[in-house]
Amino acid sequence: MGDSESDALVKYGIEDRPPLRRSILLGVQHYLTMIGANIAVPLILISFLGEGMPASAQAKFIGTFFVVSGVATLAQTTFGNRYPIVQGAPFSMLAPAVAILAAAPLLEGMVGWESRLLFLQGAIITAGAAEIVIGYFGLVGKIREYLSPVVVAPVVALIGLSLFSTGDVTAATNNWYLLGLTLLFIVVFSQYLDRVSRVFSLYPVLLGIAGAWLVAAVGSATGVIPAGDPAAIDFGELSTETLVYVPYPLQWGLPRFELSFAIGMFAGVLASIIESFADYHAVSRISGVGAPSKRRINHGIGMEGIANVFAGLMGTGGSTSYSENIGAIGLTGVASRFVVQIGAVAMLIVGVIPFFGRVIATIPGPIVGGLYIAMFGQIVAVGLSNLKYVDLDSSRNLFIIGIALFAGMAVPTYFGNLDAAAGSMDAVDSGYELFRQGVGGVPLLGGILETELVSRTVYIVGGVEMAVGGIIAFVLDNTVPGTRDERGLTDWERLSEGEDAFDSALDRARDRWSSDSPPMSGDD
Repeated sequence: MGDSESDALVKYGIEDRPPLRRSILLGVQHYLTMIGANIAVPLILISFLGEGMPASAQAKFIGTFFVVSGVATLAQTTFGNRYPIVQGAPFSMLAPAVAILAAAPLLEGMVGWESRLLFLQGAIITAGAAEIVIGYFGLVGKIREYLSPVVVAPVVALIGLSLFSTGDVTAATNNWYLLGLTLLFIVVFSQYLDRVSRVFSLYPVLLGIAGAWLVAAVGSATGVIPAGDPAAIDFGELSTETLVYVPYPLQWGLPRFELSFAIGMFAGVLASIIESFADYHAVSRISGVGAPSKRRINHGIGMEGIANVFAGLMGTGGSTSYSENIGAIGLTGVASRFVVQIGAVAMLIVGVIPFFGRVIATIPGPIVGGLYIAMFGQIVAVGLSNLKYVDLDSSRNLFIIGIALFAGMAVPTYFGNLDAAAGSMDAVDSGYELFRQGVGGVPLLGGILETELVSRTVYIVGGVEMAVGGIIAFVLDNTVPGTRDERGLTDWERLSEGEDAFDSALDRARDRWSSDSPPMSGDD
């Protein structure tokens, strides 16, 4: 159950079904909030696949990401944790994916990009299978009883803080006029005009994107915004050779499996699990319901593993829960599972009709940056709001929260800087190689990190803000002495959902079969 304060902020709860016409608009709005990231990941992978990938294959590659996202979202909201949470291409798995593409050997009779993609598929399938085991065997849910708001608050806040430096926000060449206009539209619609009309309170993101895009379109058409400006729209991108393309499993060929690649991708999956764990708490909090039970967490992670296996078979870069759409729920108060499922259908349509994808791709980066500021700022606030359950006069709590937040930002920045450091050194090709060898030739931790399994895991997990902050907060909160009231566990448990509050797809099918079955002979 949720508290009354949270409930008051929710216009449509998880089980609510708004009218269909309204749900379609709200679903499209959800889709638009995640396009930036879901397009960015395949574009980054294309740049590392190497030259030779034709434009037609690139279009199919991008479209497949949206089909996978739509299918994974429908599966998660229907059979998984059943939260109104969108699934999409993960940044947490991008680092190992790039490393795999750089190291993949060339297969005989294949061009470079095809060969690299097959090895990436094999790694994602293997890591996804491991995630299924972790989820459905309940390994993640077992740690839930050791989590307090002292841990959850900084981890959820770091979800929002992790993208403050993305190029769409902080690039030196960014068009701050368009970014500021997008943000201004969203703020005005969601905070000032929401009382004037229900349209503004329900669709602030959709209206903000549409308004800013129209300004950019007019400016580009009239020459006010010159070509090459980040805010410019290239209308030539709207042309497409293919009217409909339906992606299918193994469309690029049979996956190839390599143990070292699977180990690296598994490290990315671990980071994704930690991020999703925090996402589940954020979406429950922002939807006005209790913190997730162990069963719900386990089913969510298990379903994400299934989605990753599917993503590998389809030939994309994986799948995970998306934080962007949690921010959209906070802005609109629409936490309806049905609305998110409508958005998933929109992803499927865009994925199979390339023209729609081309239209969406014309949205300039500064507009996406404006969305990020509004939505990820909302997630930071949601994370910090969990601190109302803890004793903020406790120096113990303040110490743990501060360390988790600071280290959660600083340590991943260090790992991100290793690539730049490697580029200035002779005979060192990557930041990972520099990390594994030890800066200055001094082996780290006595050479323990020189083993592939440990070094690859530490390098990838250490580059994810939520993982670093979460691990530090978890260890300190469970070792530094503190009372249950002080840590917020007393109120936390009172507001958390019970283990019997979540019905899995199997439970619902069993109940339906039992109610529909005729009584056995001899029954009353």
